[in-house]
Amino acid sequence: MKKIIAALCLALPVAPIVAATTAVPAALQADQQLQQRMAELGLKPTSVANAPVPGLLQVFTDRGLFFASSDGQYLIQGEVFDLKNKVHVNEEVMKPMRLAGVNKMTPSAIEFKAKNEKFVVTVFTDTDCGYCRKLHSEMQDYLDAGISIHYLAYPRGGENSQTFSTLESIWCSKDKQGAMTKAKGGSDVSVAKCDNNVAAQYHLGQSFGINGTPAMVLPDGSLIPGYQPAAALAAALTQLAKR
Repeated sequence: MKKIIAALCLALPVAPIVAATTAVPAALQADQQLQQRMAELGLKPTSVANAPVPGLLQVFTDRGLFFASSDGQYLIQGEVFDLKNKVHVNEEVMKPMRLAGVNKMTPSAIEFKAKNEKFVVTVFTDTDCGYCRKLHSEMQDYLDAGISIHYLAYPRGGENSQTFSTLESIWCSKDKQGAMTKAKGGSDVSVAKCDNNVAAQYHLGQSFGINGTPAMVLPDGSLIPGYQPAAALAAALTQLAKR
C-alpha cells in the first residue's frame, strides 16, 4: 500500500491539544463501504471519531492511526501537524490510546522494578534485536535511575517466527525475568508451553503503529521508537513530569 502524505513532516515542539471526542453518527461508524475499502488494504478499523482536523475522521485500526474523509472515499496515512499551535496531531491523538492499551496489558508484563521507583516505562521488545539486548544489558542503569521497565512482547518476524516461540517460552517460564535475561544474552531458553497472550501483546504494538524494537511507551502515552540510554531517558521523564 502506498503511503499518502498528510502534511509536511516538520520537527515541531509538542503543545497540548484537546483531541476530538465527538462521536461519529452510528450510521457512519457502521459504514460498510468504508469498512470494505479498508479491508481491501488489509486494515481492520477498531474505532472511528471526528478528527481535530475539520472534515476528517480519525480511524484507529489494527495497524495504527489513519485519517479518512467523512464520506469514506479518501484514506490518509502520514503525519499531521497543526502549524498554528505547533502540535503533532497524530501523537496527541494516540497518547490516550497507548495508555489505555498498556494499562490493560500491565498484568501480563514482565517487570524489572526499580527499588526507588520514580517512573514506569513500557518497552515492546524482541529477544533478537541488537538494541533490545543493549537496553537489557544496561538494566541496572535504568533501575538505579528509578526507572522500572515493563516488557511486552513484539516479535518483529511475526507470529510464525522463532522469536515468537522464544517469547512464548519466556512468558511461560517459572522465572520470567531469568528467561528474558538468558534470551537477551544470546542463550537458548527452555521450551515452555502455557496459555499466554504474547500474540495479543504483539497485536497491541501493531495497533500503535510500532514496526521496530525497542519501542518505549512513557507515562503520558508518548512513544519513543528505539533505544535510549538510562541517563537520557531519565532526563526526558523528569522533564515530562514537570509539564
